[in-house]
Amino acid sequence: MDIAAALAYLADHSNYDDTGRITSPSTERIERLVGLMGDPQRAAPAIHITGTNGKGSTAQILTRLLVTQGLSVGTFSSPHLERVNERLSRNGEPITDDELGEQIGAVADLAMLAGVEPSYFEIVTAAAFRWFADIAVDVMVVEVGLLGRWDATNVLDAAVAVVTNVGFDHLEYAGPTLADVAAEKAGIVKPGSTLILGETDPELAAIFRAAGAERVIERGMGFDVLENQLALGGRVLSLRTPSTIYSDLYLPLHGRYQGENASVALTAAEAFFDAPLAQDVVEEAFAAVKMPGRFEVLGHQPLVIVDGAHNPPGADSCAAVLFDDFDPVGKKLLVVGFLAGRDPTTMLEALRADEMDAVICCTPGTSRGIPAAEVARAARAIGCDDVAALDGVADACDAALVRATAEDLLLVTGSLYVVGHARPHLLKVLRG
Repeated sequence: MDIAAALAYLADHSNYDDTGRITSPSTERIERLVGLMGDPQRAAPAIHITGTNGKGSTAQILTRLLVTQGLSVGTFSSPHLERVNERLSRNGEPITDDELGEQIGAVADLAMLAGVEPSYFEIVTAAAFRWFADIAVDVMVVEVGLLGRWDATNVLDAAVAVVTNVGFDHLEYAGPTLADVAAEKAGIVKPGSTLILGETDPELAAIFRAAGAERVIERGMGFDVLENQLALGGRVLSLRTPSTIYSDLYLPLHGRYQGENASVALTAAEAFFDAPLAQDVVEEAFAAVKMPGRFEVLGHQPLVIVDGAHNPPGADSCAAVLFDDFDPVGKKLLVVGFLAGRDPTTMLEALRADEMDAVICCTPGTSRGIPAAEVARAARAIGCDDVAALDGVADACDAALVRATAEDLLLVTGSLYVVGHARPHLLKVLRG
């Protein structure tokens, strides 16, 4: 397939990405697909990452650590911001259009041969494993798409399993308690593996300890953040792992929680090598980390920030970074939009929208988008005074920029779909 045909094929198999619905949760289809491929997910050792928030940042930090150590690294993450190619990368570089078309085409042929109708996510997952095998990566860093146990990525038999944290999310598939969510996430832990456990709640930690790992390294006992200081453009960290203390590490990401993610990633890298990393390797790797769309500063005067917070814990973290680390002289303007399945009131409260000077609501560019007018009603109900509703993400961003002075701050958030549409538009406008 060429890239146009590949994207059309993916669009024809959309389900959760467009509708929020998953039918018949199971790994049966992906197992049949990778079986016909000769199980490419076993072609290299893997590090498998789950968690309510922080998976993407942890995967990218871990990738940089492994690459800087000299390995060829295949990384699979989701969702993408602007192009599906972003989900599959080698040493941090997204797959090319030609390579992606080839891999999607191969999966399509095998799906027909197997007599299965795979989902969008299953297709992309199978394509990632096949590509990683074709290019002979040394290690795969694979981010779970949804929960863990029956996620398509869970055909892996990963040597290292990583859990960043557990929060209330995807309760339509794993609920109603956090223990239920934890049990689903614990499904990625395989016998004989090492588990890096970032969740510290005693009840939830016990669920992961019982999941069958040969070794469990827990936050607070096996690893921790010793120092986490605000710095220009990011954080300065000191991290403790089971073997070493790494001091004065600069990480060019905003938010205290990124220090937590960095500690998980560094501990996972040590577990993979079964050895500490050199201080200069860690310094070089951390300095090279980039996370588009995750509390990313796009411009100054006004200060323009995009953040893909898409659930209440993420929204709470986003607000904490905004109010704790940034103190604009002028107004705070919020452009926000949510997907179906999110309660606008809960999300707006977590974002502290009532402390913003203006809230401009938009409708994400997907069939799952909650109408801007509905979000605006929720904003007014929690006490926001200056509220507007515009259907288009770009229109909402333009309306905010028109109102903003050089001293103001503009935050665009609420969904990765919102950020994915806003980011290229804002970069084009801000760069003139």
